[in-house]
Amino acid sequence: MSGEKNKIEYGLCNVYYAPLSYDTALKKYTYETPVPIPGGVSVSFDPSGDANPFYADNIVYFNVKTNAGYEGDLEIATIPDSFRTDILGDKVIDGMLVENSDAQGREFALMFQFEGDVSGKRFVFYRCSAQRPTIASSTKEESTTPNTNTLTLTCMARENDHNIKSSLLESQNKERYGKWFTAVQEPIEDAA
Repeated sequence: MSGEKNKIEYGLCNVYYAPLSYDTALKKYTYETPVPIPGGVSVSFDPSGDANPFYADNIVYFNVKTNAGYEGDLEIATIPDSFRTDILGDKVIDGMLVENSDAQGREFALMFQFEGDVSGKRFVFYRCSAQRPTIASSTKEESTTPNTNTLTLTCMARENDHNIKSSLLESQNKERYGKWFTAVQEPIEDAA
């Protein structure tokens, strides 16, 4: 399997989030242990940024491109209470899950996997924020169709190194692949 690459990708599984902290003095991100989000249905992220052509000599003389990360949706069966308290800022008071308008929420890393014909491809977005989700449901009819929840996310560059995301196939690094969901995997630059 060494060096083999997927011809196709399909499916979504192993969705996790890891709350993060940023030390501005040390310019260092720290991630808590990843927490599973069961019931991943779909992800869809569109690139955020722009291309700004500069015209001179009657041609596009230079094209400045900006990479502002990604924006998109994570659709899941249901939003776990742990995500609501860890990330959205809800609190459990007297057994009730309470949303307060003063809650600021928290940034996090998002991790997930696409299946493939050779190996699953694992992803991490290093710095994400989530909007409050819509609350919706519908009546039960002749057949029961489960409702899903959608989290709208913004995936941004980190302040210290500007990294946005990483991905890995098992054939590229089995050891890192095996640890992917136990801790947020950081790229290690070759010391050359």
